[in-house]
Amino acid sequence: MSEFTSQVEGERTGEGIHPHPSTPLPELNPRKPLSDLTRRLMTAAVLVPLVTYLIVIGGYAYLLAVLVIGLLAQREFYQLIEGKGARPLVVTGLAFGSAVIAVAWLSSGYLATLLMTASLLVLMVAQLGKAQIHEALASISGTFFGVFYVAWLLSHAVLLRFFDRSVTDHYGIDRLSEMGLDPESGIFLMLFCVVVVVMCDAGAYFAGRAWGRRKLAREISPNKSLEGALGGIVLGTFGGFCVKLFFDLMWPEYSVFLPMSIAVGLALILCPVGIVGDLVESLLKRDADVKDTGALLPGMGGILDRIDAVLLALPVMFYLLMGYVWWRLA
Repeated sequence: MSEFTSQVEGERTGEGIHPHPSTPLPELNPRKPLSDLTRRLMTAAVLVPLVTYLIVIGGYAYLLAVLVIGLLAQREFYQLIEGKGARPLVVTGLAFGSAVIAVAWLSSGYLATLLMTASLLVLMVAQLGKAQIHEALASISGTFFGVFYVAWLLSHAVLLRFFDRSVTDHYGIDRLSEMGLDPESGIFLMLFCVVVVVMCDAGAYFAGRAWGRRKLAREISPNKSLEGALGGIVLGTFGGFCVKLFFDLMWPEYSVFLPMSIAVGLALILCPVGIVGDLVESLLKRDADVKDTGALLPGMGGILDRIDAVLLALPVMFYLLMGYVWWRLA
């Protein structure tokens, strides 16, 4: 009788089937966390078409995008140095950084230089107003370096996209046709620069994982290898070749002014420059004892983590191209 009563109670309460009903059943297919590579690829799947679209349409939308990227990246830089105890003048620095990028819209190197000088003077005066002597050096130098390192370098994304304006300002509009330079050649130039740097970064990542043995900069970035850097240079140069070939076949009016030999040579230069830019940011993060400058981009870290290599490549490409134009028109 007691056994029967126990069985009935077990069926009533569920104990005959699940002795401990409060214990959750294990998942048949437990969800595994996404790998870093998977999250990076998912983020890239969103960024690649978005960046390509903004470069192609140009105009104020492109300028606004560069301004937003500059503000976010510069703020991340200031957070880095704040972690080291510095107290940058964030609002003043961001204001001048935005102005430097906006002035690039006018394709005026003179105004950009004037703004950089003015920003240093304003920062020094503002620091005098704070009357905190013990932090003056770190505050002024850190704030100004943020304007230079992020905003001024990034302003060349505007100068490069509207490269025809810079050539016109220096040599006159009549020389554009003589060069074979189209007003929209900046589409080709920006895509060329971005593809070379991104492909170099991807090549370095995969080549380093597959064959990396010798460290490139052990103290700065232990995961980077010499073999990875060489793989990145090969893939980045190939990427530049493909971009040039694609435009020559599809929209030759945008790329005809730049011979294939010059384009390949330019890619060979931009790849190591991008690697140096990546190492510079790694050095800053190592000093600040952080892995990433932010977490806005899943799998990639912050904005500054994503544009570190491009930051240095943009001005190098711009001034090399200006030198090439001078050589062609001299």
